[in-house]
Amino acid sequence: MTSTSLVRSSGAVRSRPAPPASAVAALTPAAPAAPAAPAATAASTEEPAQPYATARNTAQPFDTGWFEGIRINLSAAERRVATLPGRRSVKKDAQAGWLLKAITCIDLTTLNGDDTAERVRRLCAKAVTPVRPDLLAALGFADRRLHTGAVCVYHRFVSTAVEALAGTGIPVAAVSTGFPAGLIPHELKLKEIEASVRDGAAEIDIVITREHVLTGQWQKLYDEMRDFRSAAGDAHVKAILATGELKTLRNVAKASMVCMMAGADFIKTSTGKEGVNATPLVTLVMLRMIRQYEARTGFRVGYKPAGGVSTAKTALDYQVLMKEELGRAWLEPDLFRIGASTLLADIERQLEHHVTGRYSAFNRHPIG
Repeated sequence: MTSTSLVRSSGAVRSRPAPPASAVAALTPAAPAAPAAPAATAASTEEPAQPYATARNTAQPFDTGWFEGIRINLSAAERRVATLPGRRSVKKDAQAGWLLKAITCIDLTTLNGDDTAERVRRLCAKAVTPVRPDLLAALGFADRRLHTGAVCVYHRFVSTAVEALAGTGIPVAAVSTGFPAGLIPHELKLKEIEASVRDGAAEIDIVITREHVLTGQWQKLYDEMRDFRSAAGDAHVKAILATGELKTLRNVAKASMVCMMAGADFIKTSTGKEGVNATPLVTLVMLRMIRQYEARTGFRVGYKPAGGVSTAKTALDYQVLMKEELGRAWLEPDLFRIGASTLLADIERQLEHHVTGRYSAFNRHPIG
């Protein structure tokens, strides 16, 4: 293993059963590939992919050999993410294309104590029409359908969002299992998941019990995740790791692998309520675990950063990292989501600047 290795695993995976873009079993850093304008332009002119185009992850038997030997090369990881802002510059039409693609991957979110049914309805209206029609027309998108990846709300508002989004094809995601702390009894967590599914939620964002990670009780984490997946039925499950509370990158890597092993459809960084939420460093570690999991099983698992992704520039950095580490497939909403509430407003501002040459105020781009 060279000095540039990021993650070392004691497992048996040592070679690529698939092309480099889809899996790298040895978990060495991917070769840099700057996003070219033609690829970004193609992304901007596609119809948004329908959710769940990828075969769903299937739970694997619990096996500590998949994660016990994981080590993180912190200096290599830091060098890798430090390259993103300086070397990955996407401008003009290419940038507009990438930002339009980012919109299709946003889980447009409201998770506030003062949420109301009317706020949720306004949020849903914005999800259906995320960019002003005049801007879309100027960008050549007047005849194309563009919407966010999902709308994410508390269980109380699931039925409201489902009703508001009827016929749009936009799924509703419900945060569940005692979000954000996840410290209610296990039986109540399962009942909450089941209730959200009954109300029409197509996706469930669950929070794991951080204690299982911090005390090394990996079997308990696996069993908990299996129960959540079972309770969700056909609804897709995003496992929120609350990475800012897991203390070490090694814990993040192990928790990622255990949740995928137990059947998670997505792994997600944060609730957005922790002191530290999504970061490029944590993202890199989680993406490498997704690569290793695909190399072992053939299943593709999605990724969702949440908390702190509030500017178009940050979204572009995450998109580039996804493409370089996992490949083009992970730029689509069935494998990539961004949990955000204010990001859409900044993207719309950037698109308006691209069209008019002027920046507008945030209050001209209301969210909800």
